[in-house]
Amino acid sequence: MPDAATPAPLTLTGYLAYLNNERHYSPLTAENYARDIRRLFALAGATPLPDLKSHHIRRFVAQLHGGGLGGRSLARVLSAWRGFYAYLMRDHGCQSNPCMGLRAPKAPKTLPHALSPDEAVKLVEMPVETPMDARDKAMFELLYSSGLRLAELVGLNPINLDFSDATVRVTGKGNKTRVVPLGSHAMAALQAWLVLRDAIAKPDETALFVGKNGKRVSPRSVQLHLRKRGITQGIASGVHPHLLRHSFATHVLQSSGDLRAVQEMLGHASISTTQVYTHLDFQYLAKIYDSAHPRAKKKP
Repeated sequence: MPDAATPAPLTLTGYLAYLNNERHYSPLTAENYARDIRRLFALAGATPLPDLKSHHIRRFVAQLHGGGLGGRSLARVLSAWRGFYAYLMRDHGCQSNPCMGLRAPKAPKTLPHALSPDEAVKLVEMPVETPMDARDKAMFELLYSSGLRLAELVGLNPINLDFSDATVRVTGKGNKTRVVPLGSHAMAALQAWLVLRDAIAKPDETALFVGKNGKRVSPRSVQLHLRKRGITQGIASGVHPHLLRHSFATHVLQSSGDLRAVQEMLGHASISTTQVYTHLDFQYLAKIYDSAHPRAKKKP
């Protein structure tokens, strides 16, 4: 597979500035776009991007697919390339977008994995022996309590918390803001962390969660600490921040049946995105039925 870590051309540097300053993309999303666009430069080799045609792009997609990239990843790659070409047409005189009309191979439909309620509680109920333990517990409780995306979590500042009405104000995709409820366990963990935070954070640091260096914690750091916690607790499936978001949505839907409320809390623009959790909920109900109904699995 082509190296996605090649140096950034000036056009890519300008595009990333455009994504950050005009489109208000999260740093994580911009980083993913940069990686995908570097792939395009690597695949194009000596051929200038404005000279590429649709058949070149199809061949590149086939190469990436043959290298193991799945349908969803390829769809994201094509989206990144399409957006980059639109930028080149707007600001750099490129005459056409060879990615228009191209689609990635269909990905098999897979349901997001979710922890059981017992596994989720086991994961977030952790002993606190150091300030970093207190920070991790607050982060993990908040991910599960409120279903935040990783970029939303690391982007929080203390001012975003409102303990008086148990809510957190989150800035999500597309710079859209929503207010999400805070659970009592998350509130307690956050309050315990805030007592310790000021002694660690740099004087000018506005982040809610900081590392030992006193600066805003990185997404990668959150991923590593959560994965380590999952291993410690013996949870077989790889634990990552989005798994807690899936678990939050699944457990709220199982308890309430209110799909619209789950959509609002997750910050989904379309309810069709949230509907995947109705399939998870049905699987849960089917499992309960099979284990509880005396004639569920008996042949007539």
